[in-house]
Amino acid sequence: MKETIRKKIFDAAKEFYEFKKSQESFIPEKTFVPVSGKVFDERELNKMIEAVLDGWWTEGRFSNEFSNKLAQKIGVKFCLPTNSGSSANLLAISALCSYKLADKKLKAGDEVVTLAAGFPTTISPIVINNLIPVFVDLDLGTYNINTEKLEKAVSEKTKAVFIAHTLGNPFDIEKILAICHKYDLFLIEDNCDALGSKYNDKYTGSFGHLATLSFYPAHHITSGEGGAVLTNDPLLAKIVGALRDWGRDCSCSTGRDNSCGERFSQQHGNLPFGYDHKYVYSELGYNLKWTDMQAALALAQLEKLDDFISRRRENFNYLLENLKKFDKYFSFFHQEENSRPSWFGFIITLKKNCPFSREEILKYLNENKIGTRLLFAGNIINQPCFTNQKINYRISEDLNNSDYVMKNTFWIGCYPGLNKEKLDYVIGKMGHFLEKYNGL
Repeated sequence: MKETIRKKIFDAAKEFYEFKKSQESFIPEKTFVPVSGKVFDERELNKMIEAVLDGWWTEGRFSNEFSNKLAQKIGVKFCLPTNSGSSANLLAISALCSYKLADKKLKAGDEVVTLAAGFPTTISPIVINNLIPVFVDLDLGTYNINTEKLEKAVSEKTKAVFIAHTLGNPFDIEKILAICHKYDLFLIEDNCDALGSKYNDKYTGSFGHLATLSFYPAHHITSGEGGAVLTNDPLLAKIVGALRDWGRDCSCSTGRDNSCGERFSQQHGNLPFGYDHKYVYSELGYNLKWTDMQAALALAQLEKLDDFISRRRENFNYLLENLKKFDKYFSFFHQEENSRPSWFGFIITLKKNCPFSREEILKYLNENKIGTRLLFAGNIINQPCFTNQKINYRISEDLNNSDYVMKNTFWIGCYPGLNKEKLDYVIGKMGHFLEKYNGL
């Protein structure tokens, strides 16, 4: 009886999805073409319904299955899901500040090298943990950190490097790993925009001491809100898990008791002997877990990841092939050697002496229902969060390219929800905008 009812619910969800899908159509100049978005079908709906019907709404079987499958996919030992990619970044940096790392831990005043033209939540955990961000400029073209300037930025106080693979384009991992090894630095990969990217035939997110992912709807797979921390280090995995789970020391999974068999028979610090292990806190932590409904959604998405990656690459290459004729005005991405990006977006930078401004073309595209985004914070030291309060940071050399990107760079979508019809519309509107400048 129960299974019959469940089947009816699943069938109804599929019927609802198919009806809603049948109402969708693309009408040029009326239908918005977004830079990103979720791509799903009835399988995601039914996975979430299955989790709801289980009645186990915090972390459970779907979360465990997802963690194991994603870790195996990326080639790491541990995957710890979180409620967002930003939380994953916070956990990664905070883990490096744990007393459990003894002399290796990051202390207040230590420096972390990062990119000025990045996303704010790569940088905010550095500041929140009383560390000093050291801002380094990017390379125009790859939009990743300049490796020569990175090495010059290292001082006696420098303890870590925390950088993203910009819009899915892997940074020069070989050189950066060599720098980190030479100066004994931790490396955190912000892999939030790069799930599925490869370097030397290995997935990004598998190279650093820690890596982070985001499953926000704009990203390669989604759980609505969600993220993860990846690592091969058992101690770092334990620290991240404690920080994520209120700071508690207990290794029992959510809703489980006494899996170690010693819940009431251990000594913990200055607590009374036998103090309940579920209420022993080894870190000052948070609750940054996700739900099993989110995990169920992510699990259905994970099954489609390879297809999503392939379609992102196809869309990126189609845009490049059809927009490169405008290279009089624009410069585009180029990828690092030995890399195979899983593109998050298609970046465009106005060349020097371009006869129009970024604001002019963005306004035109917006008026024609084409979504655009800037390269995140541009140069973050110019953002109100820096200019309106005193934040301790250091700039290594100049940030000239970051300033140029701040004024002249934007990106458009290449995500799997865009088909040739929509991409052709975008390409056509670009060409129409540029017609009046062709004689210049």
